[in-house]
Amino acid sequence: MFYRGKYADGLDGRDMGPKRQRITDQGSSFYGGSPGSSFMYNASPYSYIGQPPPFPVVRLRGLPFDCSEADVAEFFHSLDIVDVLFVHKNGRFTGEAFCVLGYPLQVEFALQRNRQNMGRRYVEVFRSKRQEYYKAIANEVSDTRGGSPRRTAPKAKSNDEGKESAEHTGVLRLRGLPFSASKEDIMDFFKDFVLSEDSIHMTVNSEGRPTGEAFVEFTNAEDSKAAMAKDRMTLGSRYIELFPSSLEELDEAVARGR
Repeated sequence: MFYRGKYADGLDGRDMGPKRQRITDQGSSFYGGSPGSSFMYNASPYSYIGQPPPFPVVRLRGLPFDCSEADVAEFFHSLDIVDVLFVHKNGRFTGEAFCVLGYPLQVEFALQRNRQNMGRRYVEVFRSKRQEYYKAIANEVSDTRGGSPRRTAPKAKSNDEGKESAEHTGVLRLRGLPFSASKEDIMDFFKDFVLSEDSIHMTVNSEGRPTGEAFVEFTNAEDSKAAMAKDRMTLGSRYIELFPSSLEELDEAVARGR
């Protein structure tokens, strides 16, 4: 028989975007509860005989400390990336991350990237489980909300202070966009400001795939500064980080994707 039900761990990988946001919204106390998703796994061309397919998540170790979600997407360039969760300890990136994939069979392909290079570093790729991924989410939520006694926030605070003191030129860089985000989605995100599609620039990698970043040109520097109030608000299921930028950085990012 061919299995056409839920994952053994309870959720389809493609459902994890909104699921992770709900976990973040509800706090770390959510961890340990049953996911309870009713999403039926019936869209994948892959079948499992006699048993449910595993939840499609892998763990990465040895990542560069300036690694971004776009770098992980590029590393797994032929796979469907649903979520990337970077692991921190005492406020510092550990060089580890969890990556949720679209389908369970893609885990096998992801494992083939074990010990392949990302920049100058080779990255280890391991099998993981939903419970490990959820625990990492819970730890990140606890750390962000001050639940961990070992939490150290100076790095994040310094980053926020840097944003506040940065000079505004009328251009903002957006990071953490869903890979399916469109210009219309970004215009709706900044619905209180006058924008056109021509003022929004979605960046892509060398293969034409979205990087999860974009640049927005506002009418003036005052508008871009006011738009920073949207920093870390959600677009779809993801929270978006905003950074003051410039036309030079915009042009450079667009050129990299050509």
